[in-house]
Amino acid sequence: SNVAHHYDISEKLYDLFLDEKRQYSCAYFKNEKDSLETAQNNKIEHIIKKLNLKPNQKVLDIGSGWGTLAIEIAKKTQCEVLGITLSENQLEYSLKKVKELNLENQVNFKLIDYRELEEKFDRIVSVGMFEHVGRKFYKTYFNQVFKLLKDDGVALIHTIGSVLPPRDPQPWITKYIFPGGYTPSLSEVAGPIEKSGLAINDIEVLRMHYSHTLRNWKERFLGKKEEVLNMFDEKFFRMWEFYLASCEMAFKWSDQVVFQFQLSKKLTSTPNTRDYIYL
Repeated sequence: SNVAHHYDISEKLYDLFLDEKRQYSCAYFKNEKDSLETAQNNKIEHIIKKLNLKPNQKVLDIGSGWGTLAIEIAKKTQCEVLGITLSENQLEYSLKKVKELNLENQVNFKLIDYRELEEKFDRIVSVGMFEHVGRKFYKTYFNQVFKLLKDDGVALIHTIGSVLPPRDPQPWITKYIFPGGYTPSLSEVAGPIEKSGLAINDIEVLRMHYSHTLRNWKERFLGKKEEVLNMFDEKFFRMWEFYLASCEMAFKWSDQVVFQFQLSKKLTSTPNTRDYIYL
């Protein structure tokens, strides 16, 4: 129900302000003047490189959104990808896209909770989903990642986080935008990862990238006011304007960042240097 509250309101709304691939997560700005499309493509490339994928590997995308990351992984690496979501709208869109692209032999999507999966994967990726897990389920989440990952597998978890000590969720965001959402401090995530048996191979902190992303979303959203008002009312428009603007400022001036955790069961599962990511 928390997922549906935000993601199943209207497909057309997201098309008004997201990039053409409908990436609803932090982009990767090599230059802050990059277009939103360029920065979102940068993000996909960065994640694919960090996963260090090999052809024919099995990949799980937890919280697959509108399917773009799973589809791009399949197209660029010849891997077999399963994307899972709890949004019926996102599932329908993703399956339609796969059929259009004739990738049904490589990519599949399911409406299923990550805790219900049983099979093993060479790679696990999750972008913008961990914020919805909830603090009391962090142990469950990382235990399940450990269970689903093959012995020489690699996981990449991309999540909004805070550079400050743990605190309560922002009440306005919880009430109106993301019920059940929470952005963790590093100290809240490290413990459950360690206790699960997973090793932290790499942590990257993306600073300012989400501020630039939100600025682009906000400008596009404000530029489509008439279209938004045709779908919703003035109250909704003002609520979302405040959501996008306040979050932009939280990433620019306050404590919000994005953490990328690269995890594995073995310390030998990824190369010893970061050259493979940046070459």
